[in-house]
Amino acid sequence: MIEIRINYEGELHCSALHVPSGNTLVTDAPVDNNGRGEAFSPTDLVATALGCCMATVMGIVAQRKQCDLTGLRIVVHKEMSLDTPRRIVSLPVAITMPIDEDHPVAALLQAAVHSCPVHHSIHPDIRVDVTWDWRKQNS
Repeated sequence: MIEIRINYEGELHCSALHVPSGNTLVTDAPVDNNGRGEAFSPTDLVATALGCCMATVMGIVAQRKQCDLTGLRIVVHKEMSLDTPRRIVSLPVAITMPIDEDHPVAALLQAAVHSCPVHHSIHPDIRVDVTWDWRKQNS
């Protein structure tokens, strides 16, 4: 079990401590929800977690297969509901790969994206559409 300690700092700002590493991050409410938008919002962190988790599980697969994914890029957009309750409705993900689509590891990487723990933790009502842009690996 991992411990994360959150302190409400006032004015819709929070700080969070990842106890095992000592790393911290801050959040702020977004401008469209009474905040100043000076940091990640809590829902931004959901989108961030999804993209980082996808990159990490692909990295694990790539390491096992001795495939270099340096240059992998992931962009996640977050769409919020216009009605209540306020919630994330869509997290479209665009992945730019530094390898060819016909690379021997490509299918394993695509499967890994859909097996990441964050993806499995997101409510099924939230659309997560993934698009791929495959590039030739630089020699």
